[in-house]
Amino acid sequence: MYVILEGVDGCGKSTQIELLKDRFKDAIFTKEPGGTKFGIAARELLLHSEIKSSKAELLLFLADRAEHFLEVVKPNIGNMVVSDRGFLSGMAYAMVAGFELQWLSKLNRFALDNTLPNKSIIFQISKEELISRVGSREQDKIEQRGYDYLMQIQDNLVDVAEFMKIDYKLIDATKSIEEINSEIIEYILL
Repeated sequence: MYVILEGVDGCGKSTQIELLKDRFKDAIFTKEPGGTKFGIAARELLLHSEIKSSKAELLLFLADRAEHFLEVVKPNIGNMVVSDRGFLSGMAYAMVAGFELQWLSKLNRFALDNTLPNKSIIFQISKEELISRVGSREQDKIEQRGYDYLMQIQDNLVDVAEFMKIDYKLIDATKSIEEINSEIIEYILL
């Protein structure tokens, strides 16, 4: 099973992934970008460089996605693979930059050899809660684009999942860590 956890920074994905590592000890845990050597370099460029072109940013995400699929997902397709982010967020970010959904679908299917996740977990958080969680920490290049930008991405995640016909579960990120964890495990085991 290939599962992706999606949501804006500060929604609780990382906390839940750590808990899932305890529950699913044989699973492969990864992230996009950053799940490969190339991904680590791409992540650094995406979050901390002076890339100005939204086209260059999109292509860098897609290059990472293709490499990540080839190195991590494809060799482990018979196992459980859990990814901190994936193509849903890549498409959601690109939509905010003005790229068309159908075109993005083709590019992402190409990067993923047309292998989409079996399940996706989408964390949702209010703008006020997001501000309280990430407002005081140092923000990366993406977070510096502002809370309205991040909320648009959150909305786009659902639109992308619907468009791509991905099995997904919405998670209220304001619930307790334990409640969220139970919901995720129940969904994965369905």
